[in-house]
Amino acid sequence: MSATTQSPIIPIKSSSEPPHVIAPDATRIFAARAQRFEQLAEGHSLGDWLRFLAAITRAQHAALQSLPVLALPDASQLARAREHRMPPLPAQSWPRDPAWRDSLRQIIAAIGEAAPDPARKDLARLAGFDAERIEGLAERVLHTELYGDDTALLPYVAAALQVLWTAGAARLGASQISALDVPGVCPCCGFLPVASVVRSGGEVEKLRYLHCALCNTEWNLVRVKCSSCDANESISYRHLEGEGLKAAGAVRAETCDSCKSYLKIVYTDKAAVDPVADDLATLALDILVDEAGYARSGPNLLLAPGG
Repeated sequence: MSATTQSPIIPIKSSSEPPHVIAPDATRIFAARAQRFEQLAEGHSLGDWLRFLAAITRAQHAALQSLPVLALPDASQLARAREHRMPPLPAQSWPRDPAWRDSLRQIIAAIGEAAPDPARKDLARLAGFDAERIEGLAERVLHTELYGDDTALLPYVAAALQVLWTAGAARLGASQISALDVPGVCPCCGFLPVASVVRSGGEVEKLRYLHCALCNTEWNLVRVKCSSCDANESISYRHLEGEGLKAAGAVRAETCDSCKSYLKIVYTDKAAVDPVADDLATLALDILVDEAGYARSGPNLLLAPGG
C-alpha cells in the first residue's frame, strides 16, 4: 500500500466544521514526500534530479525525527499573536534554535553519495562554512532573497529550515494557529504557499488548502480565488497535455489576470499528489505559464532559481 501525503485533520472549532488549518504530521510528512518523488522519477526526463530530491527529503525526515524538543512561544505570546492576528512562529523573527544547523549538517552528510558531481562540490563548500555565514544564507531564504552569490546552496539551507519550522508547527498544533487578516500567507509562520491542494474525503471533500513552503502547514482558502491578490474574477487553469504524462490533470496552474500571477494547484482525488514534489515534477508547466506572461507567486524552496 502506498503512502499518501495527507496530514491528520485537527479542527479548530468543532468536529462538525471543516478545519481551517491542517498541521503537518512530523512522523510522516517528509517520508511520504520522498516516496512521491521516487514515484514521479520513474520514466521522467528529470528522473535523476527527482531521485536526488527524494534523498534530500528522506534526510529531512531523519533530521526531523532526531531534532530536540523545541521551545515554543508561551501562553501570553500565543494569546498576543491571536489578538493581533499574527503568525505565532514568524519566519523572519522567530528565534531559530541552533539545532537547525545540526539538521543541515545531518542532511549534507546523508545526501553526499546520492549527489551529482556539481551538487557534491556545493555540499562540500557549504559544509565548510562557519555558523555566521550559514545564518546569513538562512536570512536570505526566510526573506525569499533567492538570488545572488551561493544561490545553489540555498535549497540545502532551506531543507534544514523546513525541518525546524515543520517541527515547530507540528508541536504547536492547529488549535494554536488562527486565521490571519492576509489569507495568502501561512497563519503559522507568515511564509508564502508553494502550491494549493484540493483535498478529498470526509469533511475536507473538495476543499482547497494552501500549503506553506516553509512549515508545511495548510490553511483553507475558497476555490477560484487568487491567493496573491484575492481576486475571484479572471481566474483560469492550465495543465500539461500529452501521452505518457502521469495523472494528467492532477496538477494545474491557477492563473490570475488581475495580478498576472500563478500558483500550482494539485488534486488528491486524481493521484497521491504532494504539493512540493508534484510542483517540481511539472516544471514544464511553469515554463509554459511564464511564457504566457504570468509570474509565480510563491517559491518552492528545494529549487534553486536558474538551477
